[in-house]
Amino acid sequence: MQKSEATRVKELQKEVESLKDLVNSLLSVICEEPDGVQSGSAPMMAGAPREGMCM
Repeated sequence: MQKSEATRVKELQKEVESLKDLVNSLLSVICEEPDGVQSGSAPMMAGAPREGMCM
């Protein structure tokens, strides 16, 4: 027996919402100071600017 279209649409909507949450989480992790330059935890070359650098 096949599921009704409405049931399938609801399942797909839930899946899309779940994937949106995952993408937002991943973007947050990526955008949160990935190189440590601002906190000073990343090694710096002598004379290099502290902003605009990304590893």
